[in-house]
Amino acid sequence: MYPNLSCMRYESIDNRLFIKNRLKLREMLPKNALVVVNSNDELLRSGDQYYPFRQNSDLFYLTGLDQEKCILTICPDHPNEKYREIVFTLKADELTETWNGHKYTKREIRAISGIETIEWLDDFEITFRYLMASAGVVFLNQNEYIKLTNEVPLRDLRFAQKIRDAFPVHRYERLAPLLTELRLVKEPEEVALIRRACHLTGQAFRRVLQFVRPGVMEYEVEAEMTHEFIRNGSSGHAFQPIIGSGRNGLVLHYTDNHDCCRDGDLLLMDFGAEYANYIADCTRTIPVNGRFSPRQLQCYEAVLRVMKQATSFFVPGNSSDFVTKETHRLMEKEMIGLGLFTQEQVDREDPDKPLYFKYLMHNVCHPIGLDVHDVGSKHTPFKKGMVLTLEPGLYIPEEGIGIRIEDDIMVDDEPVDLMASIPREADEVEGLMKH
Repeated sequence: MYPNLSCMRYESIDNRLFIKNRLKLREMLPKNALVVVNSNDELLRSGDQYYPFRQNSDLFYLTGLDQEKCILTICPDHPNEKYREIVFTLKADELTETWNGHKYTKREIRAISGIETIEWLDDFEITFRYLMASAGVVFLNQNEYIKLTNEVPLRDLRFAQKIRDAFPVHRYERLAPLLTELRLVKEPEEVALIRRACHLTGQAFRRVLQFVRPGVMEYEVEAEMTHEFIRNGSSGHAFQPIIGSGRNGLVLHYTDNHDCCRDGDLLLMDFGAEYANYIADCTRTIPVNGRFSPRQLQCYEAVLRVMKQATSFFVPGNSSDFVTKETHRLMEKEMIGLGLFTQEQVDREDPDKPLYFKYLMHNVCHPIGLDVHDVGSKHTPFKKGMVLTLEPGLYIPEEGIGIRIEDDIMVDDEPVDLMASIPREADEVEGLMKH
């Protein structure tokens, strides 16, 4: 363990987690391999202002470092033992720290990461040539999330292009498949951090239940969440929150959060805290006036029943794709019970255009961890220790009803709901909303 550092708002993480993560990666590497992972860029907001820095998830997973301008190299078979793991980082001088605050010292990096060899970025070029001289295969990192489209080349990509030009006859491999396999199953320390993020998310939800009433603005609800997150050591929202009242709750990625919450409407909130770069992803739907109408309650209870049934699917061997298909099947039955269509209509439907898709058009499961849509595909078989969301929904445009309930579930022989303490029963929600 290392003491809390002045540049951290969350409690220190035992560096044995990051040492263990690197050892697991090293065991997967071939002989004479070299791994390179870069920190994220600082992203320009406007003028001379940057967006708040958020670390590259892979670099954090391997080092615990939460600072910009860091590079990790791993070269397990290098003849010089001190070059087998290196962190390169910015050498901060007095003027830099006067304007921009404290930057890691070498001692702090050793304490955080468990890596002994720390060098300044000024020395990177010559040391890297030394590493490449003994490297048989170089593993380069990229964000390979399947839906990612980015017009601006990220640091890892720019680095890959640069060293391919400088060292054209080396053999290069993808690091992402190895880190994906490792990050899928969470270590106990990681689960504890996700639990902490879930706990803060639950605190924010309880605060909102005391705040919401007809006439409040969606952005005011967001502000209540933000206040609760920040004051408890979270870096804030794990993703842009969805605070959708009325028909806004029918928009899957609604993030404007600028409308008024009106009497008689539902309020759908998809939100989650980030703690030590680990995230929670929660959705709750509540009545703005504190009481579900009979039809709203009927629909809400249908989604909640499916939520409870589908939790049992989070066992080893299943997959996100399996969870989605089975959850859609359960929701289809509920939709028939709600009178949205009949079994006879289902029997005659086009299999490529199922009737339920009008009212539930999204997948209901994805991995979480260091990213809100964490590594792993929808076809990846579940293993014990994986953490994923479950988020059935029901969207009825003609009635202005949008409902989604979402919890984070850990895969085990008996699935573990990490958000079991966050209210979701209708009577509990209504009871907590009494002002």
